[in-house]
Amino acid sequence: MQSGDCHAIARNDTTGTMMKNLTKIKCVVALLALAGTQAMAQSKALVNTSQSKYAKLGSLDMGNVAWTKGFWADRFQVCRDTMIPNLWKVYTDPNVSHAFKNFEIAAGLDTGSHSGPPFHDGDFYKLFEAVASMYTVTKDPKLDALMDKTIAVIAKAQRADGYIHTPTIIAQHNDPKNAKAFADRLNFETYNLGHLMTAGCVHYRATGKKTLLNVAIKATDYLYNFYQKASPELARNAICPSHYMGVVEMYRTTRDPKYLELSKNLIDIRGLMKDGTDDNQDRIPFRQQTKVMGHAVRANYLFAGAADVYAETGDQSLKDVLDLMWNDVVTRKMYVTGGCGALYDGVSPDGTSYQPTDVQKVHQAYGRDYQLPNFTSHNETCANIGNVLWNWRMLQTTGKAQYADVMELALYNSVLSGISLNGKNFLYTNPMSYSDDLPFNQRWSKDRVPYIKLSNCCPPNVVRTIAEVSDYAYSVSDKGLYFNLYGGNALNTKLKDGSALKLNEVTEYPWDGKVSITLQQAPKSTYSMFLRIPGWCKNATLLVNGKAVETALTSGEYAEVNRQWKAGDKIELNLPMPVQLLESNPLVEETRNQVAVKRGPVVYCLESADLPKGQKVFNVAIPVKNDLKPELIKIENSPIMSLTGKADLLGEASWKNTLYREIGTNNSKVNVRLIPYYAWGNRGHVDMATWLPVDR
Repeated sequence: MQSGDCHAIARNDTTGTMMKNLTKIKCVVALLALAGTQAMAQSKALVNTSQSKYAKLGSLDMGNVAWTKGFWADRFQVCRDTMIPNLWKVYTDPNVSHAFKNFEIAAGLDTGSHSGPPFHDGDFYKLFEAVASMYTVTKDPKLDALMDKTIAVIAKAQRADGYIHTPTIIAQHNDPKNAKAFADRLNFETYNLGHLMTAGCVHYRATGKKTLLNVAIKATDYLYNFYQKASPELARNAICPSHYMGVVEMYRTTRDPKYLELSKNLIDIRGLMKDGTDDNQDRIPFRQQTKVMGHAVRANYLFAGAADVYAETGDQSLKDVLDLMWNDVVTRKMYVTGGCGALYDGVSPDGTSYQPTDVQKVHQAYGRDYQLPNFTSHNETCANIGNVLWNWRMLQTTGKAQYADVMELALYNSVLSGISLNGKNFLYTNPMSYSDDLPFNQRWSKDRVPYIKLSNCCPPNVVRTIAEVSDYAYSVSDKGLYFNLYGGNALNTKLKDGSALKLNEVTEYPWDGKVSITLQQAPKSTYSMFLRIPGWCKNATLLVNGKAVETALTSGEYAEVNRQWKAGDKIELNLPMPVQLLESNPLVEETRNQVAVKRGPVVYCLESADLPKGQKVFNVAIPVKNDLKPELIKIENSPIMSLTGKADLLGEASWKNTLYREIGTNNSKVNVRLIPYYAWGNRGHVDMATWLPVDR
């Protein structure tokens, strides 16, 4: 039956009398499939909310934004030239990482055993997604050929029933009796599948090819069928729910309704069993959560996935919980850098009783309210990226700038700190302070390393994020264009009504708050530009063609300018960036009577490398009335805006075998240079502090 016949039947059947007829059923299915094919051809957005009924904003197509000059252009160039090639080399060298070798063995192209953590497949899919995202901008044929070659191996590794998880498949090859799918809830199968789904969607949108998407479709179908048949206990056998985002994105790409059904079911089954844990975010049903608890990466991925489900279903019970979770994180549990997950090992903050058996150990935990240590802060890079993924989805569903503020905060600080400026070395955790004087060894290296053995999930995650930042820069609605992140770029896109829009944005943001936007091509109809006034900014000014605009410029909101735009129109936005000293809620014990230094969206720190020899960063106090001024420098050939000035140097005395002593008064002045927190540790091994004593 042809699609044209189905359209004819659908038009003529006005009474509904044929609804039970088999032919009509086949037509409905065919029309749904046709609609899905058309939808797949229409949108190329990273997170495709173009048809999400309950999302107020839509994403632009990947490749619509190209960084031209400035901060993100610099990071993107390093990503293109160093980050992706370097990490690809690491992941395809079996002497360093077995990630790709595991696929070759599972595909029968080599022999051997699985090596590496069980989530290594997902790590590789994230790196593949970075390559696909890079291709949307560069259109480099070498990247296209590399992806084709890689997909052939991944597809060959997949079982006929759609299951793909190299640890299990390799074990089945070697000993079929002792390897079963989903036998171990800590095996990260659904986590890996989730990143496969995302990579498949991104590759399809980047290239138009369905080769990896077909692998993802088979895997998602397998997961759907598995959840249809599995016992409740087995159905909950999942950890780190990247597959929530993946399943929804598969629905958005294919329009297959069973994927939306699966996404809702994944929410519903959480917390239905008595053996759930806060570590896995399933101790209680999702809709009954009132506080953020448990593993920070898994929590943020869960919240991002639930926001995706809300955008498609409008289930207000999900939105209500997400609002509670967001407020809890932002007002009680998030670091000043946007970092998440304070504790290496914590306990459930809300045990149901005082019985020790009810209080659970949790790794990479959010911890209790205001429990934000500095030296031992965990802040896994993946948790901070999860914060970005979650807030991006909250922004898309609501159109509220508060979510863009948090997204921007994490991107410039706790995400970028996870990778060196040269793009070759990585941090797993992102501490707020470090000192060699600590009398214990911390679990993870505080010097960036080329490969994080046993837990290399963060490097490909941060690399794909940098490759995709341009996709977060703008959004569209029925009313017009939203400016979410500022940076030098060229935009070539279409508004919701299909009309073309081109503009150039010139700015040194985040080092300078002046943003100049020139329209190259504009629709004939009237529409709005929504320019984000960051929450940290006061006294913003806005000119259009040299004249002040009569619109509210409120901190933490979008300023709307509605008019009939034309080519040549110029927007000049000025976001003043004075140095700010931030203090924490006094319930945050470790930072009481201390300040963090911030300028614009960037948080600063002090390194021992910028102090006279022998002086310690923890003896430096920042005066409330300070003379800190911006000064551009270079570290690892990357432009960095430092802050220079004078600070108070507290009297130095030995603390050896001393816990308390009378306060000293022998203070002096010292020249200091503060650098952005994300750039710490790029000049060798150093002591570092983000929170510094304040001299009032």
